[in-house]
Amino acid sequence: MAQVNMRDMLYHAYQNNYAVGAFDLVSLDFLEAVIDAAERCRAPVILSVAEPHFAHYDFELMLPAVEAAAKRASVPVAIQLDHGHSLESATRAINLGCNGIMLDASNRSLPENIQLTRTVVDMAHGCGVPVIGELGYVAGIEGEGAEQHPGESAFTVPAEAKVYVERTGVDCLAVSIGTVQGRMKGRAKLDFQRLKQLNQAVNIPLVIHGGSGLNEDQFRRLTSLGVAKINYFTALSDVAAKTMSAQIKQNPNGSFTELKAGVKEAIREEVERCLRLWGSAGRAAEVLTQCEPWTPIEHLIIYNVEQISDQQTQAMMDEGRKVLSTIPGVRGVFTGEAVKEKSKFRFCWLVRFCHKAVIDTYREHPDHIAFANKLFRQVANDRISIDYQDSQNTSPAILVNNKKIKLHPS
Repeated sequence: MAQVNMRDMLYHAYQNNYAVGAFDLVSLDFLEAVIDAAERCRAPVILSVAEPHFAHYDFELMLPAVEAAAKRASVPVAIQLDHGHSLESATRAINLGCNGIMLDASNRSLPENIQLTRTVVDMAHGCGVPVIGELGYVAGIEGEGAEQHPGESAFTVPAEAKVYVERTGVDCLAVSIGTVQGRMKGRAKLDFQRLKQLNQAVNIPLVIHGGSGLNEDQFRRLTSLGVAKINYFTALSDVAAKTMSAQIKQNPNGSFTELKAGVKEAIREEVERCLRLWGSAGRAAEVLTQCEPWTPIEHLIIYNVEQISDQQTQAMMDEGRKVLSTIPGVRGVFTGEAVKEKSKFRFCWLVRFCHKAVIDTYREHPDHIAFANKLFRQVANDRISIDYQDSQNTSPAILVNNKKIKLHPS
């Protein structure tokens, strides 16, 4: 598995003056093209799913495909929610498989932005997930970017950025210095002096939205001044649309699969160009050695019940699945009954956490405490609880709770 901690990935880029590409995905063609380009370049990459694009696909159906691509990739990969707008969407994204959150509260006042971002950071950090905050506003000029990000851009103020980072605890900061969302008219005039001041003020990796339309010199200056991540979509969308338009002209009666021939290759070429330009090509091996593997945890409880009927036991398990599955960092809840009647323990819970950090936050979460105290512990005194991680993706010590096997109350 090549999915890694996104914070580790971006800090490596920040410390070594290059940028990781975060490419928004809207179809399997985009997904396959981005992974293919990253593997050809031996570059780390971020697979990005943007909340504004959820109108075009089912997020819950897309994420399993993105996760599968990340797991089988031979280069370091992270999965990011892009332009998340709320605590609820950030929690849902983490529970579905994202291991990075880009929160966009840039259209709010500074106090409101700080308050929402702090709330999301507290939740996400409890899941081991890094958060990118945004200060300043990057508007769109035309097309999809203008529709999703209307209004006028507002540049990021260094003094405000320092306060924002200190009060929110974000891992990275997306800034506004002259880029635009979507297509750009003419050449962007970037405020590199402002970027230098921002880098000095916050001393954490910086992020640029609106990477499409910038030239080689601008990209190089960005990475030399603290930009460790560049979000990129419009140019990929445009090359895909241009390729399909050419196919339609050549074959107006062609089938859908015929008309999209060459789309994947065109996207791949553009992604590969960016990865080489931004300095991430050839970095895969060193990044893998510097990043924590993103390893889920299996929280296993085997138990017997007392003083309740099978019907009441089933009702208790149904309630547990409903309540526990909404806790941040919980990827899934399985309840089971032993196949053999004479098994020492008749029932089990298998709760999947996205990261080992969830072991503690789950146990302390009020919903878990309420369920365990009111419905579970009173009838399941005979129980064993252990946390496991994948032995193929970690050190030989496969039990993560307190470093070695340790039984603890649920």
